[in-house]
Amino acid sequence: MLLGLISRSTNSCWRRLFHSRSTFHDHQKMKINLIPLLQDNYGYLIIDESSNKGAVVDAVTPDVVLKAVQDVGVEVNQVLTTHHHWDHAGGNAELDTKKPGMTFYGGDDRIPAMTHKVRHNETFNIGSLRVTCYETPCHTTGHVCYFVEGEGADPAVFTGDTLFAGGCGKFFEGTGPQMYHALIEVLSALPDHTRVYCGHEYTAQSLKFAKHVEPDNPAVRDMIEDTGKKRGAGLPTIPTTIGLEKEYNPFMRVAEASVLKFAGCSDPVEAMGILRAAKDKFRG
Repeated sequence: MLLGLISRSTNSCWRRLFHSRSTFHDHQKMKINLIPLLQDNYGYLIIDESSNKGAVVDAVTPDVVLKAVQDVGVEVNQVLTTHHHWDHAGGNAELDTKKPGMTFYGGDDRIPAMTHKVRHNETFNIGSLRVTCYETPCHTTGHVCYFVEGEGADPAVFTGDTLFAGGCGKFFEGTGPQMYHALIEVLSALPDHTRVYCGHEYTAQSLKFAKHVEPDNPAVRDMIEDTGKKRGAGLPTIPTTIGLEKEYNPFMRVAEASVLKFAGCSDPVEAMGILRAAKDKFRG
């Protein structure tokens, strides 16, 4: 009885503090600690198990992220920022003060504390892991996705607000052709088993729109069911994979006949912009 009360009390406590449970994901020789932040953001701790070195991604709440680093006991000297928006980069200056000497990577001069501006296809290492930077302008002009791989490690990509589970980011500073390039020509070209770690817990709402676009797509129905179970348990719906996104994410499926029919056009590039405009107005 007492154990049950403690369990319910603990569950209630974390729900008041965070929108999801923090989780660890095994990539063989790499581990990813998913860290819930703010109202619906995710930050990440990347761990290279062979060297015990790591990096953090979009560490908007420094105290929470540094506590995660301390709990794991990993050496972290690198910060990867996907874009300049405050809910991704807003903790950089404080993080730099609390842990001086780290390298801050990013692709936009508006990113606070940035010490290394990356370019498309530039690579660097986190221990034995290799990071490839992909410029994906549209949500912001300086948005970057980070693809992480290593010998014997299953790959991961950190997509910020470019690719979400079941959706994509708003075109605040870009166009449909730019998002087409980012999603179809860049991210879709990654191996299908690449796990996708995005910037927000938007999956449930994104899937409502996916169902609106493709009501007969069984992959959308399956993902809606899986998402309901995970969110009911307080678990994140992240990560997904590139392969799965190609099955149910309408923004990754703009060349499919069913999506083109919804868009009312025959050009996948044009369909990307039509889909985003429809999503912006969608209230389902």
